Amino acid sequence: MSRYNITLITGDGIGPDLTCSAKTILETINDNSNTKFTIDEVFAGDNAVRKFGKALPDSTVDKIRKSDACLKGPVGESAADVIIVLRRLFDLYANVRPAKSFPNITTSSNNIDLVTVRENTEDLYLGWEFYADENTVISLRLTSERASRRIAEYAFQMSILRNHKRKVVAVHKANVMRKGDGLFARTCKSVAEKYPSIEYSELYVDACAMKLIRNPEEFDVILTTNLFGDILSDEAAQLVGGLGMGPAANIGDDFALFKPVHGAAFDIAGRNIANPSSILLSTKMMLEWLAYKNNDKDALKQGKRIEDSIVGLLKENKKTKDIGGELSTQEFTNLVKYYLY
Repeated sequence: MSRYNITLITGDGIGPDLTCSAKTILETINDNSNTKFTIDEVFAGDNAVRKFGKALPDSTVDKIRKSDACLKGPVGESAADVIIVLRRLFDLYANVRPAKSFPNITTSSNNIDLVTVRENTEDLYLGWEFYADENTVISLRLTSERASRRIAEYAFQMSILRNHKRKVVAVHKANVMRKGDGLFARTCKSVAEKYPSIEYSELYVDACAMKLIRNPEEFDVILTTNLFGDILSDEAAQLVGGLGMGPAANIGDDFALFKPVHGAAFDIAGRNIANPSSILLSTKMMLEWLAYKNNDKDALKQGKRIEDSIVGLLKENKKTKDIGGELSTQEFTNLVKYYLY
């Protein structure tokens, strides 16, 4: 029997709706398997600003440090003060975003099964900006060999673990950003030489964006930089049903945080219509990560149950409104719970 301490950031907007769904599923697994959880709900985001005066209170960070993993609901206007700070604090250098075709969801292809592996600690997202004068802003972009190498290593290991098409494509714009993206491309190519069994290629980011629309089923692992990865992974999510179907992981060597790819969607907050698939699939990713980290076969099995339950519902055309159905957040959650065991 394994017990994991999970910090649950409830978030803003639809965050509480989604994290309630995830908590329901974790509690169901806790009650029906050998994988047990202690769930500690914490504040971060706009609600935390109002309550504590800062988006990421010290008490929240302390609890996250003591936990085995963190599951995060979407937050609002203070998102950068939460997720970017947590990525830096815990050195969560790999942003992992799967995109997969599901039954009865309209897509350009029924055979999409790819993952974007995005460098998570550098690039323009460091926020290094300053005014040259009142009408001109200069933004600095950081690219290092160290960060490029470790994200490339992660991407190739991901392709091996997936054992799907065993293909990695490095995406950059080295024809324009010759030094920064040139360094990234050279580093990826040098790492690829260590993995002769993995097919390696490169694409410029604009060509990759087009190819994702035209032939998404050809991709396996997309390896790229922070900004490009953010954009391409959202594009990939739209191909498989929208951001409501998009899970994400922020992974470091010793800790990981899991979250939906979408935002707080204040316009539908509290209306019980948000699609919880994104956070439930993120929960599945969390269980997979805990399983591999701790050699826990039961946790791996429970994670698979979550995805199998969602697939089973979609096969029966039981869906939330954003993907063409009529189910509410709670109704969909209850059906996933029912399908689990």
